[in-house]
Amino acid sequence: MQNNNRQTKNHKFDLEDRTLEFAKRIIQMCKSLPNDTVNFKLIDQIIRSAGSVGANYREANDSLGKKDFLMRLRIARKECKETEFWLHLIIEANPAFKERIMPLLNESIELKKIFSSIITNSTARTKHHK
Repeated sequence: MQNNNRQTKNHKFDLEDRTLEFAKRIIQMCKSLPNDTVNFKLIDQIIRSAGSVGANYREANDSLGKKDFLMRLRIARKECKETEFWLHLIIEANPAFKERIMPLLNESIELKKIFSSIITNSTARTKHHK
């Protein structure tokens, strides 16, 4: 029965997997950057923000209520924005890596849009049911 769980998982768990893969891809990109003082600082920041995207999304799924759920999603969205910021700075510091970084930047923007959509739809439903 447990094997069927993977086949029938719902979308929130797909997004949990997607945010985890995003953080892993960020780590792999960071490991390929040159070891220098600037990259050391940027890498520290981006690994925190990219990891926090998925961590807060998972927290949202285990939330204690609607307010907690929305708060965690807003934090995940904020962390996507922060990750975008660090990606732009990493490109600035490492222009030769731009092509490799652009898909990560696009994924961060896409995740931010997904979280915004969930927040908007959840907020609209809450207002509609009052």
